Amino acid sequence: MESISRISSMLETARDLTLEAARDASYIRKTSTRVLPATQLKKLLDSRSDRDVLEGLRKVITMTYRSQPTLPYFSSVIKNIASPNLEIKKLVYIYLLQHAEAEPDTALLSINTIQKSLTDSNPQVRALALRVMSGIRVPVISQIVSLGIKRGAGDMSPYVRRAAALAIPKCYSLDPSTLPQLLEYLSMLLGDKQYFVAGAAVAAFLEVCPERIDLIHPHYRSLIRKLVDMDEWGQLATLRLMMIYARKCFPRRMQRARKTSSYINTSTATKTTKGFYDSDSDSDPRSLKENTEEIVVLDPDLELLLKVCMPLLQSRNSAVVIAVARCYLYLGTPTYLDSATGPLIALLRSAVDIQYIALYNIVQVCLVRPEPFVAHYTHFLVRSTDASFIWRLKLEVLTLLFPYAPQRLQSLILAELSHFSRSGSQDPGLVREAVRAIGLCAQSSATSPRTSARCLRLLLAHIGSADSRLVAESLEVIRHLIQRDPGAHRTTVVRLAKHLDVATSAQARASIIWLVGEFAGINPENNIATDVLRILAKGFSEEAEAAKLQILLLATKVYVHYLNALPSHPPAQPKALPSLLAGFEDEDGGFRDPMPLTDAPTVEHEAEKQDPIPALYHYILLLTRYDTSYDLRDRARVYRALLATSSTQLASLLLLAPKPMPQTPSPSESRKGYILGSASLVVGDEGGVGGLRGYEDLPPWVEDGKEPDARSRDEVGGGGRDYESGRKETASEKLDSAVGTSKAINTRLASKSTNGVKEKSLDDWLAEDEEQSEESGEEETEEEESTEEETESEESEDEGEGDRLVR
Repeated sequence: MESISRISSMLETARDLTLEAARDASYIRKTSTRVLPATQLKKLLDSRSDRDVLEGLRKVITMTYRSQPTLPYFSSVIKNIASPNLEIKKLVYIYLLQHAEAEPDTALLSINTIQKSLTDSNPQVRALALRVMSGIRVPVISQIVSLGIKRGAGDMSPYVRRAAALAIPKCYSLDPSTLPQLLEYLSMLLGDKQYFVAGAAVAAFLEVCPERIDLIHPHYRSLIRKLVDMDEWGQLATLRLMMIYARKCFPRRMQRARKTSSYINTSTATKTTKGFYDSDSDSDPRSLKENTEEIVVLDPDLELLLKVCMPLLQSRNSAVVIAVARCYLYLGTPTYLDSATGPLIALLRSAVDIQYIALYNIVQVCLVRPEPFVAHYTHFLVRSTDASFIWRLKLEVLTLLFPYAPQRLQSLILAELSHFSRSGSQDPGLVREAVRAIGLCAQSSATSPRTSARCLRLLLAHIGSADSRLVAESLEVIRHLIQRDPGAHRTTVVRLAKHLDVATSAQARASIIWLVGEFAGINPENNIATDVLRILAKGFSEEAEAAKLQILLLATKVYVHYLNALPSHPPAQPKALPSLLAGFEDEDGGFRDPMPLTDAPTVEHEAEKQDPIPALYHYILLLTRYDTSYDLRDRARVYRALLATSSTQLASLLLLAPKPMPQTPSPSESRKGYILGSASLVVGDEGGVGGLRGYEDLPPWVEDGKEPDARSRDEVGGGGRDYESGRKETASEKLDSAVGTSKAINTRLASKSTNGVKEKSLDDWLAEDEEQSEESGEEETEEEESTEEETESEESEDEGEGDRLVR
């Protein structure tokens, strides 16, 4: 019965506590959003109850984040800074950091209390006090902050030392004259044996003095070993520092090495065919160059960095994965870069914003080395749920992978692009980009003629589409393909000319007419340019301006070819441009029309009167004279001036010169100069010339022979403060030190024996003991005492020498 009554009393007590907690929670929930009057709020802040003070501070902080005025409560809040309650102290610190610049004189009154917190027994309070002291933007306390950093850098707690490292950039921005003192503290913190302290010190180093590479030399290897254990922000800062350090301290050395496959074949061939007196094929520089390749020779310290970075490819932070890929791209070899392919592909399974950043970095890697991504082409296929900024980058990656893919994968990629290039209910932008992607695949230098022909057939199938934008885009790509090999596409131009009757897009018609004009001089006896010009001249007035410009250009090209083909036409003599325009000046100093409306071109050949080409040319010029387009009329006047003289050399040079092969680079080619993983790589030229503000390019490789001495990277004993300082040495550590001492002694004894001093064996020692035992007792006692003294002195000397060797 007694136990039942005890259980019932406990249940009642629990019930009362639950009801009380529920009442408190409801009170806080009802009053948290209600703004209290100033007098009542000050009364809460001045209360002796921690509960009331906490409630008042919460109200003030809430008002601060709601942009309500809270500066009148500054004195009431600051006087609670000495409260032993940690929650109250944190809220007061938050308020102080936000309002210290507005009330610098009153904020200085709290510095003494914060300094006392630096000696608190709780390391969390010491670290928090150091963070607050460095965060107060009052230049007068810069020396006090520097002394606080010095105290924190030597603190036993790693959390306080980490806070001291993070306070160094704040103190430097507050007063740059404290830099010499801060560099001393920073050098000590870089060698700290706690990984999260070293990571914070690296971040502070990059903000304060990134050019002082000499401070990193003694801590290089220790920082690399701590890299795996650092937090994500420390890893990013350390990888960024190592990128700069490697470029400035490790030269890029190259050497020629024999290819494995070619070496086997060459050796086999020489064994069977080379005679005794035949010359050695290895001495031939041409064969040596063909059978060898240049490889990168990595410095051992640089290779250590690349190997330590390998586990970071499995990091949960996408920025760390991209930072490792950046190190492999700009510092390592293709083998290391290939190992980063899988982790970069894995980022495409993340959120949309991470996919967007990852795709830009994948495109940047593919511009340098696309082969490893060919096996993962399925991750770049466009999905129906992809946003426009995602599928644009995916199509670009597919075009970069296309030349390096096998025949089967090329067929799959073309089928994918052909599906999205068809006009329908899809996004018009996707249709346009798919057509351009097909053109990029066909223009690649590694694409076979058979694949290029297939790409051209896919584009020609779009000419009869009802979508004018699709037709115009397809014809633009076809024009680029034809210009790459004009002699192999004569029938293609004829096929395109037949579609002028059904083509409605002005840009599409202009592209077809331009192609016909380019082929006007090939096989003049069997050329369609004259017939096309005759058909177009009938509906010239109904054409768009873009098509009219090309019809005028076509008429001029056909007429120039006609003049050059005349048998009795005088050879073209080169003339200077002023002589060609001589005689066309008017009275005002300008130029008059060299071909008035009533005049006709002066041609001495009778055959011109019977040929339709001159008539078509003059008819087009006559139509353009009354057109509303200023550009069209001006171009007609230029063409008339060119052909008004007896020489057609200048006209042939301007109109019939071979056109350069069009180059359509990848859309991200302009971003190739930006560093992998940078924000400027994503923003591109929209961020301004040279990237966004604060963008820094990689430094150039140091020249061979000018790099710092490798011995400067040797670790100095006792360089950093151990996080276990102040504790007693454990038994295992004593054993380790004893083993090290004994090894040093053995090494010294071995060196003595090798220098000619014969070491005594066990039999020699026993023989001496037997001789000593035969002597008298007194002499034996004296000899034993003297022997013991000598042994002790020798052991002390040996220990001293061993300690010196250990050091």
